[in-house]
Amino acid sequence: MSFLQAIFIAILQGATELFPVSSLGHAVIVPALLGWVISPQDPTFLPFIVMLHFGTMFALLIFFWKDWYALGRGVLGKDGQAIREQSVYIVMLLVIATLPAILIGALLESFIRQLFSTPGMVSIFLILNGVMLFSTEKLRNRSTPESSNSIADLTPKDALIIGCFQCLAFFPGLSRSGATMVGGVMRRLSYENSARFSFLLALPVIFAATIHQTWKIYHHNIAIENIGTIFIATIVGGLTALISTGILMKYFRNHETMALTPFSFYCIALGCISLIVSIF
Repeated sequence: MSFLQAIFIAILQGATELFPVSSLGHAVIVPALLGWVISPQDPTFLPFIVMLHFGTMFALLIFFWKDWYALGRGVLGKDGQAIREQSVYIVMLLVIATLPAILIGALLESFIRQLFSTPGMVSIFLILNGVMLFSTEKLRNRSTPESSNSIADLTPKDALIIGCFQCLAFFPGLSRSGATMVGGVMRRLSYENSARFSFLLALPVIFAATIHQTWKIYHHNIAIENIGTIFIATIVGGLTALISTGILMKYFRNHETMALTPFSFYCIALGCISLIVSIF
């Protein structure tokens, strides 16, 4: 992977990570469509992608610093007992929703790496991602459930279900943010609150994955110039993700109906194009 290719993928990842379109799927499909000789099976590929996610983590931390600051103050009892109980409860929900990803991720990593080797397989999952988003939109509009006004309205069972939805993202082409948002919407959260919970939930998952993959970067003795490329790409991806987060939160704030439909059509179209190219 050249320096320019790494920067391109970093921008691509930062722009698509938080949108419900699977950044990992794009990182596999787009280079293949462009004819780049980049092997997803290379032992440094997954660590590189995870480090880009590390940049996204910092972007989320910066964008949602008020939420984390409020949670921290609340847990420490700085704002009264009622706020403390609510803050502790929200932290507990995040922990519960994170556990499935940690447990299943530890068991399925080798299987996931095998899936990376075929852009055709990723294309199929991207199509399924679009179908998932579209179906959720239709079911939500048909049942017209009342949307919760607060993440604190979730139950531990709701958090566990959302956490299980998040595990769908272990299949490249299925979006983590999309899956968790679908889980949140199905548990009667608004689109904006579903996105907010999804992004808060991303921090512990990305942090755990980064710690795990950092050892692999060291273990494979990556050349110093490649480490520099990874570092710069991480910063570029993080800045792109910061801009994308602002755009996406504003979008969901202003679109409480049919918000997922454009993303579903995009995923289905890109998946079909990529699948046709990979076949022929």
